[in-house]
Amino acid sequence: MRLIFTTILVLAIAAAVGLGLTWATATRGTDLGTLTIGAWTAQPRIGTTEINPYARATVARSGELPIGTGDGISFIAKADDKKRPLDGRCDVVVSGVTPAARFWTLTLYDTKGRLVANALQRYGFTSEEVVRNADGSFAIRMAARARSGNWLPTAGIDRYQLVLRLYDTPVGVATRTQRDAPMPTIATAGCP
Repeated sequence: MRLIFTTILVLAIAAAVGLGLTWATATRGTDLGTLTIGAWTAQPRIGTTEINPYARATVARSGELPIGTGDGISFIAKADDKKRPLDGRCDVVVSGVTPAARFWTLTLYDTKGRLVANALQRYGFTSEEVVRNADGSFAIRMAARARSGNWLPTAGIDRYQLVLRLYDTPVGVATRTQRDAPMPTIATAGCP
């Protein structure tokens, strides 16, 4: 009787640990095959047949449609270059240049992947509409209150994330460094 009880207890613990770890990797993802450049991270293989099982589970759970490797790549930033989480009550500036791409978008999402609601219904910028400096660089400011120039409203939410999608770009699986893909910097400019 004791052997049966011990066996059932061990199996129950193993099942709980296995299911818990599966849930954690499906909701939070893993760092397998992750490309990190500055504050930006991407998973170049997520839109290929070489996707790892953990990333596949994350995609299935979220319902997101990843960009195919021949189409482009998505970079996500949840913190600035100094590793401070992106705070909607602060002014955050994304500036510089992007890697070579036919088209790109920069979109602001909450931490659950939903667009941040705002009265202007402004959620991002594209490479065609962003106002640039004479040298081709740009600066986009995320802030709760209106700012001149390229501005995205954060609605004062606690945390958010930025998604930079590059379409028709050479950036991908072989990219390793900032020299290979010059990513824009992210800096917290001011916080009340």
